Amino acid sequence: MTQDEMKQAVARAAIQFVVEGEIIGVGTGSTANFFIDELGKIRDRIRGAVASSEATASRLRGHGIEVLDLNQVSSIPVYIDGADEIDASGAMIKGGGAALTREKIVASVAQRFICIADASKLVQTLGKFPLPVEVIPMAAQAVARSLQAEGGHALLRMRDGAPLVTDNGCHILDVSGLSITDPVALESRINQIPGVVTVGLFARQGASVCLLGHADHVQELRFA
Repeated sequence: MTQDEMKQAVARAAIQFVVEGEIIGVGTGSTANFFIDELGKIRDRIRGAVASSEATASRLRGHGIEVLDLNQVSSIPVYIDGADEIDASGAMIKGGGAALTREKIVASVAQRFICIADASKLVQTLGKFPLPVEVIPMAAQAVARSLQAEGGHALLRMRDGAPLVTDNGCHILDVSGLSITDPVALESRINQIPGVVTVGLFARQGASVCLLGHADHVQELRFA
């Protein structure tokens, strides 16, 4: 299977985790898009969805799925999203699609996080994929200097020759050069840097289950 076919396979497999008659949290990115397409086929079996980005909200509505504001929702049984990297403990790097803050907020309300990814995303140690950090624009360089003290090299994410602006009106620093051996501790430290909105480490609250797409099957990993 191609990488897209593996993503499609895990998206189909994730439908089994959708709780009938309930609201579902939906992530952002190419793998999440495949899931949204599958979710559209069973839209009459759910009450609606909470989206982690404007792009996801638009795609959900395109499938006739009602999109709810998180402030309207008291509980979400399941949040389903991809990852840029995931380790054997269920800790993840997310934010390649620039939606890390809203992803983390929606995931924090959900009872379970189901990660869907192709097998290449499973790593022994997080950090080969640059770690996204969403920042208040005026603080970008100050935060970059603090991240350098952590051993990383931070670059401002650009789009069309200008700093990328997130759905929250913020910028993103992509931090390379980190070997993340204690993701929970690093997540806490980076989140304490003044000017950081959130870091794309999902370790304090990682995945409950990961569906990994391989060439000939979907592997299910469960985390404590």
